[in-house]
Amino acid sequence: MDARLVAWARAVKARRWRTRGPSPILWLFTDAHRLPDPRAAVARLPRGLAGVVFRHDGDSQRAALGRALARTCRARRLALVVAGDVRLAVALGAGVHLRGGSWSGEARIGRGWLTSSAHTPAELRRAWRARADLVFLSPAFATPSHPGAGGLGPARWSRLARRSRLPVAALGGTNHATVRRLPVRLCCAVGAIGALA
Repeated sequence: MDARLVAWARAVKARRWRTRGPSPILWLFTDAHRLPDPRAAVARLPRGLAGVVFRHDGDSQRAALGRALARTCRARRLALVVAGDVRLAVALGAGVHLRGGSWSGEARIGRGWLTSSAHTPAELRRAWRARADLVFLSPAFATPSHPGAGGLGPARWSRLARRSRLPVAALGGTNHATVRRLPVRLCCAVGAIGALA
């Protein structure tokens, strides 16, 4: 785990406590290929400072893994959102993560956090209309999740973040060095795989 990224998150949380209250600053995104078994990584996340975006789409053991992660998240005071599956989110007592601000056609139910990914201005608007609590604008930087594809970079990421009506988190190639290249007034949280695994 990137200790300097954790230190950055603690500083952001200390500043935000006076203005907006506590919320997860670090979000671990699970990934069936890059992090096949995220349980150990989730167990190491800092208490009360982090959340988990549970993906693992197509994994035959997704529900069982989700139950294990939900137990760990409750014990460690970590937020948990489930990507693209409202029914599983409800079963786990978790929030929901939307892809591109769009609901998957299932009923708009669930509890906890409502987060969304966004890659374009249109997806930022959809996330706002969906009443998301937080939007992950990506890819902020080049990332192993999308080999060969470039990231938005600080200037383009910041331009898009300014257009958001929601709090914006950086996702994609984020670590202690890259997050410092983004304006702290725009980047209120970070999503990562490698930096938090």
